Amino acid sequence: MNALEVLNRSLFLQLNAGEQTGAGVISSATFIADVLIYLIPLTLVLAWLWQPERRQLAVRAFLVCCIALGIGQLLAIFWPHPRPFMIGLGHTWIPHAADASFPSDHGIVFASMACCLLLTGELALGALTAILGIAVAWSRIFLGVHFPLDMLGALGVSLFAYLLLLPLWARWGGPFMQAIEKLYRYLLAWPIAKGWIRA
Repeated sequence: MNALEVLNRSLFLQLNAGEQTGAGVISSATFIADVLIYLIPLTLVLAWLWQPERRQLAVRAFLVCCIALGIGQLLAIFWPHPRPFMIGLGHTWIPHAADASFPSDHGIVFASMACCLLLTGELALGALTAILGIAVAWSRIFLGVHFPLDMLGALGVSLFAYLLLLPLWARWGGPFMQAIEKLYRYLLAWPIAKGWIRA
């Protein structure tokens, strides 16, 4: 076992909930681990429907997330790092499939959104997203389904995906946005005409 893996396991055991952890703490951590991720797609949808000035940002964040998740799946295939419970380490408080842990999908979703917001000047919303992402990362380690390096890996993959998208967006972002906004206005012409959502 290399030094990095030793450190990874040591940090996990320090953060993982023990047998004496109260039920209320476990329930709160479970809520954070399982529910907060739905805020990301909700935010993207709300931004698209009611904040036209943020549509480009929403689409970029979505694309970065998709690219990062794709990279994450490749990493999981070629370097299938086991989850803590798969090697009998620590305590596991929520059910999870026995698949590769690195990098964390939950971590990627939050990190992709936070990177896009922070690196395009949306500092307040980006900082809030980062804080929520840290809370989710902590909760999933606390509950025994991820290692700390799974979360750092998610951040690294998300930053890499953001950088990959930059030149592609510079070249094709404008026409792509025009095409999907045209399709949006065609498909949802009726609620737009009613004023329920923005054109």
